[in-house]
Formats: sequence, structure tokens, C-alpha cells
Amino acid sequence: MLRNENSRHLAESEMVKLLDGKGFASFDYLKASFDKSNENALREKIKKDGFDGAITMRLIDVERERNYTLNSIGPNRWNPISFPNYYYRSWPNNQADGYYLTTKTFVVEIAIFSILEDKIIWTSETKTINPTGVDQMTKEISKVLYKRMVKEGFLKRKG
Repeated sequence: MLRNENSRHLAESEMVKLLDGKGFASFDYLKASFDKSNENALREKIKKDGFDGAITMRLIDVERERNYTLNSIGPNRWNPISFPNYYYRSWPNNQADGYYLTTKTFVVEIAIFSILEDKIIWTSETKTINPTGVDQMTKEISKVLYKRMVKEGFLKRKG
């Protein structure tokens, strides 16, 4: 459920790989000719085809935090010094140029649905901080999700 089609394919492919033959990516399962806006048709198709569950991942927020950092650090705070010494040693550091760092935190909602009971049976949110790309982010999220699903009994561990 990502806006970018390539990102969605990466996320689904990673999850399918971890499910070790027990899952299908929606882009392989729901062909272009299928009317994805018809909720009842989708419900009937997945029941008829014998699915017992569905996993969704949805990007729900990108939190940005901007922090200013000085280029240099002031005097050693563990070495007690007099006020004038501290003041004159610190003044140049406070005048030095610094830089801004922006931290991006991607918040993803994961939900597992029981197709047989037609209801949500598990949901969680996960956060990934400053991923180097969608590929890394989806791999991290998929691995965390897989481990939690095994731990909570939704899946049996591979091999």
C-alpha cells in the first residue's frame, strides 16, 4: 500500500521471500484486469482461491526532526576551570558555524487479516530511522514483522 509502484513491489517481494512459499505478492495475484475497487469481488476471489490470511503494510507518516549542531565542542566539562577561562574558551565555539541535520522516521502500519473470519487479527506500527532507501526499509520491516509473527505463533520458523 505504498504510493510508488516499485516500492510496493520491493516490499511485497521481500515479505513473500520471508514467507518461504506460503505467500503471494498482490501484484502477481491481482492481474491488471481485476477491478480492485470492487470490495465484494476481492473478498470472494481470495476466499474462493483458499487464502486464510492477508498481510498489509502501509506508510502512515514520515516524521522529520531538524537539529542544529555546532561544528566544535566547548571546553572539557569534566575539567573544572574558572568562569573567565570557561567564558573566553567557549566564546569562539558559540560563534562558529554549525549545520542542521534532519532525521527522517518512517512510520509503517502492519495489519494481518483473517480471511476465514473476515476481520483484522493483528496490527502493529514500526518505525525506521533514516533508511538509505526503500529497499533497506522494506527489508528491515519485513524481517522484524517475520520474527514477531514467528514469536507470536502466526508462522512457523523456516527450516
